[in-house]
Amino acid sequence: MLSEFQKFLLKTNALALAIGVVIGGAVGKVVSSLVSDVIMPVITLAIPGGEWREIKIPLAGGKAIAAGSFLGSVVDFVIIAAAVFLITKMVMKPDPPVPPSKNCPECTEAIPAAAKRCKFCTSPA
Repeated sequence: MLSEFQKFLLKTNALALAIGVVIGGAVGKVVSSLVSDVIMPVITLAIPGGEWREIKIPLAGGKAIAAGSFLGSVVDFVIIAAAVFLITKMVMKPDPPVPPSKNCPECTEAIPAAAKRCKFCTSPA
């Protein structure tokens, strides 16, 4: 049973997925801290009335819409999404362009478009 479980973990990449989730959670905490501890205090200074997250729109019956809290969540989301985008863009490199190719008329293997002879069957391309 243990060997079946090990095969399942390795075959389905469940272990890699679990590691990705754990690392993603840790990165999420770092980005959230960056937003709440570094970026938002600067934004709060730029917005008049620093307690803008406490803004409420009163309704009948003593109820209120927490507009400031909602807007704060939207601002947090935009900043976090931008930070994750920029970090991902810096870490991930784009795939190099694939050189054009053609098929050899004799053996039908893919060869570079500029080739004059097939590297597989050596026939003129």
